Amino acid sequence: MDAVAGEVHPPARAGARGPLVYRHSVVMRTTHWLFSLAFFVLVMSGLQIFNASPNLDASDKSDPARRVLAIDSGQTADGKPTGVTRIFGLSLTTTHILGYTSDGSGGESARAFPGWITLPGYQDLAGGRRWHLFFSWIMILCGLAYFAGGIARKDLGLIVLRPSDLPKLLPMQLYYLRLRRDPPPHGKYNPLQKAAYSSVLFVFAPLMVISGLALSPGVDAIAHPLTTLLGGRQFARLWHFAATVALVGFFGTHIALVLSTGVLNNLRSMITGEYRMGAHDGTGV
Repeated sequence: MDAVAGEVHPPARAGARGPLVYRHSVVMRTTHWLFSLAFFVLVMSGLQIFNASPNLDASDKSDPARRVLAIDSGQTADGKPTGVTRIFGLSLTTTHILGYTSDGSGGESARAFPGWITLPGYQDLAGGRRWHLFFSWIMILCGLAYFAGGIARKDLGLIVLRPSDLPKLLPMQLYYLRLRRDPPPHGKYNPLQKAAYSSVLFVFAPLMVISGLALSPGVDAIAHPLTTLLGGRQFARLWHFAATVALVGFFGTHIALVLSTGVLNNLRSMITGEYRMGAHDGTGV
């Protein structure tokens, strides 16, 4: 049986830098790594799928007049291939990065995202969909297991942003920016962590799942009101893409903070569950 998260080990195990605590349960650690793997594959396979129709419209159907994003290719005045990305009508030359870039087979061709960031690397819409569908269910199951484990341990509330945390958001940000010496008092998760995790768990991850279901032809056939609720298939694509970008931003920030606050300590906590407490770390709510 898992020990209670935050349980302090006997003083004999404490070092000069603080005591070791059992911070993350087996369920949390397992779902953390599986969710990360699933999300990584989903992004790569999703970009493969996006390459088949590299544009986003704020409309219920394809409408160039309401185009938000388009990644295309063309030619320069001297006939050289070029990549062009248009965001809200603003055109950017993105040759070798987007629009005209790696084809996944050692050369370059007209494709939105390069082969090194898509799965499969070469253009294969059917293959991308298979990868995407399989790992979508892995991510969903990980999310359900995480919630079930949190409810069973009665510590899911530790990660939820509360009204009492709101005044601490700015001081915590100032601490991260080295503009404040000490962070505001907090428990296992600081207020900015709570804000980020709450946004992921209750906004962006559900939006990505719901919009993904709306994009499934099978789900759309039996639950079309879901697609209509999101504004149509094109709007569903836009919500799906936006939620993915938000989650990529969260993962990037998360990794940066892991690197800046003690890589070995953070990795140990997500592998063995044990975390070396710092001067300002807390274990309570």
